[in-house]
Amino acid sequence: MTPEGWRRPTDHERHHRENGWNYSRPGVYHFTLTVAERYPLFGRLVGETPEEARVWLNDFGLKVLERLLDTPRYYEERGYALKLLATQIMPDHIHFAIHVLAPIPQSIGQVVRGFKSACTSLYKKEYGEDSLNDERKVNGESTDVPKHFSRIFTRTGSIWEQKAEHYHERILHTSSTISAMIDYIKDNPRRLAIKKAHPDLFRIQTDLESYGMTFRVMGNRFWLDYPLKEALHCSRSLTQEEIEAKREECFAKAENGTVYVSATISEGEKQICRALREAGYPLVVILAEGFPKEESEHYKYYKPSGVYFEACANGQLLLIEPSEEMFERPEIVERTKAKVGDIPHETKRWRFVAMNYMAEELSGREDSLNDERKVNIEL
Repeated sequence: MTPEGWRRPTDHERHHRENGWNYSRPGVYHFTLTVAERYPLFGRLVGETPEEARVWLNDFGLKVLERLLDTPRYYEERGYALKLLATQIMPDHIHFAIHVLAPIPQSIGQVVRGFKSACTSLYKKEYGEDSLNDERKVNGESTDVPKHFSRIFTRTGSIWEQKAEHYHERILHTSSTISAMIDYIKDNPRRLAIKKAHPDLFRIQTDLESYGMTFRVMGNRFWLDYPLKEALHCSRSLTQEEIEAKREECFAKAENGTVYVSATISEGEKQICRALREAGYPLVVILAEGFPKEESEHYKYYKPSGVYFEACANGQLLLIEPSEEMFERPEIVERTKAKVGDIPHETKRWRFVAMNYMAEELSGREDSLNDERKVNIEL
């Protein structure tokens, strides 16, 4: 059992601060700032379809956007060379990517904290307790500034979540990563609309028991009970030619109705699962690092990233996180030990091999550990 009890911290729960990195040096940084208690302080999502989705900013949201767009000019007068590459204000959080063009006097974190402080001061000045008793209107339309947020503000003294790190940040090192992050930022309204339209596909189900094992899952749970499943394993020693041959074999079976179950660990598994997903075939993916903890602030709002999000929205994906107890299950331990020897159970190698055996269990292989689920078919 790990110190976390259920699982290890996920990517969403890490701050991503890179040790040894000088945050006053040139680079591209992505920041996410979240409103206290995820309150929709800045506006609301509008649009009849996901493709039409956009965020209608209330009066306060427009002022916050103005402050954000003015940040490079404000700091230019103080010797900073900054450029905003992308911004997206959502109802309850903000994304932006900022390029530090030349070394700056202080860290980029100081710039972010300055922006956050300015927004809190703006709220206190414009929408303090005394001014929230009446509806605000602009050109006859309600600005939708949430009056009840005043209670949260009074308690916290800030419009932002008050966690140890205060914001989520990531350094974008390559042009492809920068391009992908800009697309992600701009795509946020559509993604939120999809999640609202298909809530069951984006809800984490806890303590799901199946095949004698316990999981947390997200996605189309139909694939867990689908009868034609097969585990996908590829040795790390496979050549690219062998991987391509395996891919053709998998495509032929998928065309005939096979659903593949994989931990997507080796390069071959990653390539084949990617190709299957892009072709629209369903997948069951076992997560090496799974969902946020239930007590985490990210739990309620978690959604898979990138291509996994789209696959979930299309109903072609089921994400599975084994409970920590599954890694100590005697049968799994026995088989894993036979493969990797007496290495610590916390090591990635041990856990990856154990996950491959879980994939075989979920696929319902004939020499299953769970004899009680076998079905005898009499012709």
